Amino acid sequence: MQGILYEEPSFWAFVMISVVIGGWTAWRTGKSVATSWGEIIPNVLVYILMLGIGIRFVHHALFNGTMFSLQYYVVDTVILFIFAVLGFRYTRAKQMSTQYYWLYEKAGPFSWRKKSV
Repeated sequence: MQGILYEEPSFWAFVMISVVIGGWTAWRTGKSVATSWGEIIPNVLVYILMLGIGIRFVHHALFNGTMFSLQYYVVDTVILFIFAVLGFRYTRAKQMSTQYYWLYEKAGPFSWRKKSV
């Protein structure tokens, strides 16, 4: 997988930066957009594209990775977007079930449904 998904000599360096640090930041970004009742596609996508550049910089600064590599930027950004969407959906499901408790109930951690009468 080295060379396809990541360029660091260690898989754990990739996991630590892209998944743990980047994933947590992307989750919080998705949560922030959902808290402000923003839309997922225009808002989250713009923030995640910028966050992908930041994560590429961290790879470059700490592990002498390639800063401007389209392949690794896309891999990092896709991972970040997945975490951002999960954070957005988790927060939105919580919002819908608590703020509109008479209309909706949680149907899982990432979804809600109309309450049955």
